Amino acid sequence: MPVAAEILVVTNRKGGTGKTTSSVNLAAEFAAQGKQVLLIDLDTQGHCSVGLDLVLTREAPTVHSLFQSPGFRLTDAIYPTAWPNLFLAPANSLFEHGSGGGESTRLASALHDEGLTERFDLIIIDTPPSLDDLLMNGLCAAKRVLVPFLPHHLSGEGMRNLARVLFKVASGQNPDQKLLGYQPVMLDRRIGQHRSITEGVARQFGKGRLLTGIRTDIKLAEAFAHRKPVRAYLPGCRGSEDYAQAAQEVASRLAALVSV
Repeated sequence: MPVAAEILVVTNRKGGTGKTTSSVNLAAEFAAQGKQVLLIDLDTQGHCSVGLDLVLTREAPTVHSLFQSPGFRLTDAIYPTAWPNLFLAPANSLFEHGSGGGESTRLASALHDEGLTERFDLIIIDTPPSLDDLLMNGLCAAKRVLVPFLPHHLSGEGMRNLARVLFKVASGQNPDQKLLGYQPVMLDRRIGQHRSITEGVARQFGKGRLLTGIRTDIKLAEAFAHRKPVRAYLPGCRGSEDYAQAAQEVASRLAALVSV
C-alpha cells in the first residue's frame, strides 16, 4: 500500500514574507533528491509559475478552476516543469478572491479523491495572505504548516493573526494539523533588529519551533528573474546553501512528526 504524501502549507497572514520563494525553492530541493513533488499555487499573483518557468495559454486549466467549475479535476491543472520530479498546479491571476464558493475542503477532497496523495511524495501549497476561501482550503488540506517571516516588527502581528486561524482550523476541519516551524527569511544576524525579532519569535512560540533561517541574498531575486529555482541558477550562493539546509530541517521535522 503506497505511503500517502506529506502535505505542507507555506503561509503567513502578512504579505511579502517569502512564502513563494520558500515554496519554489523547497519544492526544487526535494525534487532534486528524487521525490515526486507537487507545488500548488493558490496565490493569484501566480509567482510560482515565474519561479518555475511555466507559461500557460489564457484558456489553460489552473488550480483555481477547481473553485470555478463543478466537477473539475485538479489532475487536469497539473503540469510538469523543466526540472525532473517537480510538477506545478499554477494559479489564475484573474481569479477573484471571495469567489471560491465557501467550501473550505474542496482542495483536500480533490487531493485525496483523485489519488494525488499516492502519486506524489510531497505536496507543497503556497497561499495568499488574505483570509478567504483560498487560504482556508490550503490550511484544511495540509497536515503540516511552515510559516516564513521577515525579521521586522510588523511580522509579529501577522503571525499572531495566523495563530488564531490555525487554532480555528485545528479545532474544526483539520484536527491532525501540526505546526512545522517558523522560518526567518532575508535574515542578517549582524543587524540588531533581526536578532531581536527572531529571539522574540522564539520566546513567544517556542525556541524549538524556529528554523535556522534564510540569509539575505540578492541571488534569490535574480533566480526568479531568470525563472529558475536558486539551486539551478547559482548552486554555490548563500540562498542555495540555505534552502538546501532548510530542506534538510523540514525533512527532519516531518519525519519527527510522523513518528509521534
